[in-house]
Amino acid sequence: VQLQESGGGSVQSGGSLRLSCTGSGYDSRKYSMAWFRQAPGQEREGVAAIDSDGDIKYADSVKGRFTISRDNAKNTLYLQRDSLKPEDTAVYYCAADVLPFGLASEYYYWGQGTQVTVSH
Repeated sequence: VQLQESGGGSVQSGGSLRLSCTGSGYDSRKYSMAWFRQAPGQEREGVAAIDSDGDIKYADSVKGRFTISRDNAKNTLYLQRDSLKPEDTAVYYCAADVLPFGLASEYYYWGQGTQVTVSH
C-alpha cells in the first residue's frame, strides 16, 4: 500500500487549498482514511477522518472550515480547507487503516506528508 499526498503549498490567511491523497495497492473502499497534521515541535494531531461507510469526524479546531471527502473509484482522499489561519501551518499527512477513527498510533499506512504554510 502506498499513499501520496499532493496540493500543499503557501497561502495567505483566509485563503483555500485542497489536499489530495492518492493510494495504490489496496481497495480503498475497505479502509477508513484520515488526515493528520504536525506542526514543528508539536505532536501529530488528527484533523478529519472518514470511514468506509462515509461517516465523518472533524477536530473541533477545523469544524466548519475543512471538508474531508473520498472518491473510492479513484482511490483518492481529499481535504478541502477554507478560511485558512496561520495556526493551520503544518505538514499534513494522510493515513489509512481498516479500523475507523483511530488515534495516529493506530493507523498502519501513511503518506510522506505535504507542507502547508499559511502566512498573515
